[in-house]
Amino acid sequence: MPDASSDPETRRRIAAAWRELRRGASGAALRAHLIGPGGPQVEQAQLDALEVLAVDPSGWRMGDFADAMHVDPSTATRAVARLEQLGLAERSHDPDDRRVVLARPTALGRRTINSMLVRRSVGMERLLETFTDEEQEQFAEYLERLVGAVDGLVAELNGATALDRRPGSTPPRG
Repeated sequence: MPDASSDPETRRRIAAAWRELRRGASGAALRAHLIGPGGPQVEQAQLDALEVLAVDPSGWRMGDFADAMHVDPSTATRAVARLEQLGLAERSHDPDDRRVVLARPTALGRRTINSMLVRRSVGMERLLETFTDEEQEQFAEYLERLVGAVDGLVAELNGATALDRRPGSTPPRG
């Protein structure tokens, strides 16, 4: 395992770059480009939700959709409601079990996500053209490792939080 005590300056640079990727001014401009001229005004979370919905055009059970999005069911419901308002998604009852609500992209939602995927592919090609094939492979591996580390940390923190909230438990001291 790599040394966990990396240089604080390196950690600060990584954190700053991550923040810029998530929140920087260019993020909104890039999202607008990905949607295309005249496309719906969507936030990144709604774009992510639409992309997940498009994986199964026959429809997602809301609980399964929430799991796929890694959010709680109420957050998934709000995301789909926002997409419905924009005409990008629709909800209906499962014909086999009327208690179940299915969410799926509309025709406009499918066109929007398909256009976004093409634009994203071209954009990624442009962004990565300064990296060699070997560097791109390493970059992909590092990002996948980072995602795994984030997921692991969140699971660990959620476990600690659940333990801390048990009646009679003593929170850890640090």
